[in-house]
Amino acid sequence: MTAQNLSNAAVIGGGSWGTALAIHCARQGLDVRLWVYEEDLASRMLETRINDVYLPEAELPDSVQPTSSFEECLTGAEMVLSVLPSHVIRQVWDRARAYLPVDAVFLNATKGIEEDTYLTSTGILMETIGEEILNRKVTLSGPTFAREVAIGLPAAAVVAGKNHDVSLLVQRTLNSEVFRLYTNRDYIGVEIGGSLKNVMAIAVGICDGLELGHNARAALITRGLAEITRLGVAMGADPLTFQGLAGVGDLVLTCTGDLSRNRTVGLKLGRGQSLQDILASTPMVAEGVRTARSARGLAELKNVEMPVTEEIYRVLYSSRNPMEALKGLMSRSPKEEAV
Repeated sequence: MTAQNLSNAAVIGGGSWGTALAIHCARQGLDVRLWVYEEDLASRMLETRINDVYLPEAELPDSVQPTSSFEECLTGAEMVLSVLPSHVIRQVWDRARAYLPVDAVFLNATKGIEEDTYLTSTGILMETIGEEILNRKVTLSGPTFAREVAIGLPAAAVVAGKNHDVSLLVQRTLNSEVFRLYTNRDYIGVEIGGSLKNVMAIAVGICDGLELGHNARAALITRGLAEITRLGVAMGADPLTFQGLAGVGDLVLTCTGDLSRNRTVGLKLGRGQSLQDILASTPMVAEGVRTARSARGLAELKNVEMPVTEEIYRVLYSSRNPMEALKGLMSRSPKEEAV
């Protein structure tokens, strides 16, 4: 895609973040089609102009058209935004790829690591759509709560891709006075940072749920960043990426913000609720729950030490007591501070 301006977009994924990005695209003057998995929800959104399940706080502009048809959503799209939970991205694009325009700019906004394959979203997209997608794809990440973006509060994020011209085109299209976009070439680091911060947010939520104080919270965030950086570097990422918006920026927001789903899961675990009850209480996806398992497997594969991730995995999947998990982190052998 070499055009200087994009006039329409297709958003695949009608959750809170997909809906927020559709609203933002509309504010930027694009005509938007928004694919929603649930047919009944898509119908209600057409009628009421509200996503009453995932983002009831914001009204859809007239230029956003919800649909449950891949063909209707994707045909003729100049920019396609993939905004899906990581555990469904493969099955959705296995079905949707037949309708994907061959010259459309592709924006990936999924944060997570696939179980079993240990692939980030770009790897999954290359397997499902084809390796050529890498030349027209960027990944969007950063400290962005969907609700705040949808209602127009200020935010900043990064778009990272192999083809810098595509990154610049997306930046030019979506950058606004309230949504500032930076470019980056390290899409691997951006995707690792965006995935692992959710695991660390569960850890910090547990810490807060146990009322262990601000000192413990700061220590967990800092050592969590060290873990993310170690794994990212082992995957070929630039360590400086983790000092930016997709690294420490997104980590701090997700670990401390009241709108964070993953922090909320940790808070409830720290207060004694079961994981099963927590997940059953909301339609929202907390990516960190699945990512804890895949990140642990990836760390073993890459021989990277990740003690926070290991303890959160045990809490989620091995009935580890949350207080004992944090005690386990504090009682590790003293060592020199290093990433």
